[in-house]
Amino acid sequence: MKHSYAGLPAFERLLLLIATLLRYPGVGYIDSMQSNSEKSHHKLQLVQLYLQKVASELNVELPLYSRHTIQSDLKTLRRYGLLDRRPYRWGYYIGTAAMNWEELQVALNALHSQARYQEDPQINQIYKRLTQRLRGLNLKDEMFYPVRTQLNRVIVYTDPQEMMAKGKYQSRGTLFEKLDALEAAIVKGQAVELYRYRNPYNPEKTGYEQVYPLQLIYADIAWYLLQENYKDGHLVVSRIDRFSDHFKLLDSKGRGSNIQWKSLHVAHRLLRAGWGLKLGSREDQRREICGELELVQVQVRFFPEVMEFIQEGEKRHPKQDIKPGPKGKDGKFAYVDYIVKLPKRSLEEFCRWVYRFMGNAQFISPQYLAEQQQKFARALIDRYSSKAI
Repeated sequence: MKHSYAGLPAFERLLLLIATLLRYPGVGYIDSMQSNSEKSHHKLQLVQLYLQKVASELNVELPLYSRHTIQSDLKTLRRYGLLDRRPYRWGYYIGTAAMNWEELQVALNALHSQARYQEDPQINQIYKRLTQRLRGLNLKDEMFYPVRTQLNRVIVYTDPQEMMAKGKYQSRGTLFEKLDALEAAIVKGQAVELYRYRNPYNPEKTGYEQVYPLQLIYADIAWYLLQENYKDGHLVVSRIDRFSDHFKLLDSKGRGSNIQWKSLHVAHRLLRAGWGLKLGSREDQRREICGELELVQVQVRFFPEVMEFIQEGEKRHPKQDIKPGPKGKDGKFAYVDYIVKLPKRSLEEFCRWVYRFMGNAQFISPQYLAEQQQKFARALIDRYSSKAI
């Protein structure tokens, strides 16, 4: 029996279609309010258009085939596994080649930053493998140049192999050794048992914890685990390096991604409403989610040396208000007041941010935060006045 692609024109058309999907991943995507039948029609028209474009780029004379012929070719690609047997609502692409060169370069930049500065051991290995494969294409060095990066640098060891090489490996490893299993548990919604062996803020609160891991978060100086208590649903953000390498799966089936997504959404609502990573007690979380928790309105006055920096942060917090003070003889504002409503759980982290500005920041309200700042200022003066200094 003669194969439908035995003839050169049909075979050439199929190869050009593959080349089109590789060169223009996502081709065929229609972002409109059209009906499904209209979208299907216009999607294939777009594929036809780009098919002709690729043929022209490769100096191949290609007849203008009907959309039914193109549809048949797409079915052939599905049959042989080059396309998945699923709807491509957001355009066609082959296998995992969902990016064009420009998008790939941006992704490489992100991977480079996460591998180098956030020192994610898994990302580091992936980045090395990708760059090795891409080097084989003799690409220009511009592809690998880190045009964008993030300089937030991790302050703890994250790679067990690096720890071994530098003699930093202690008697107890950390949870970084179980990242593969931890990420799998996150995706499946599996409950796990971890062991918190270090807790600088509450040394007595260490031991085994049974949780649903929700997400790995990099913030400022370290990697954190967003977790939900297995029994009562309490949401907590914890430093990964403060857990040992103890990892026990409690539920192989898992609760599924839908429940994971719901918990993740709630956790990020709390993070957006607060300041920093503290999520508060279980009861306060319940009241905050229900809108029953009374927020604390904080007012901080910032003076000329840092005013511009404060005013630049127009999106520092969704509930902030920046009010300029009176103008002096020079026509410039004497100060600006930064006003924000926060849950009480966030005040400690907010105060740390304010203290960065030293003598250029003053708490106006609430009164107890103003008194606390004065107390710390006096302690600092006493420390510098000490004979020991």
